[in-house]
Amino acid sequence: MSPLELKFTRLWVHAIKGQTDVTLEHRFDAPRRWRFDFAHKPTKVAIEIEGGTSSGKSRHTKPEGFREDCFKYNTASRLGWVVFRLTSDMVNATELTKISEFIQERAGKI
Repeated sequence: MSPLELKFTRLWVHAIKGQTDVTLEHRFDAPRRWRFDFAHKPTKVAIEIEGGTSSGKSRHTKPEGFREDCFKYNTASRLGWVVFRLTSDMVNATELTKISEFIQERAGKI
């Protein structure tokens, strides 16, 4: 797990206080066998941590990597997934609370 994913995990547990559980490295059903960084499987909500975007050295910011991400996220959408993409500065309690509330609403819990 990357340092940013560890930060997400700590914040998720602290900010959400166990209201919404997510699975780490969830492989979704697609020919390429892609994985989401985190997923709430019952509601088909995925969370992707897009590290290294500010440095420009991430595979997510290079043309081929960005293209592959587009294929992945478009495939996920066709399969019914909602994907939240977070840059490093978005891994904070405010953003995670919003995502948790969305999951709870989608699950019919709010």
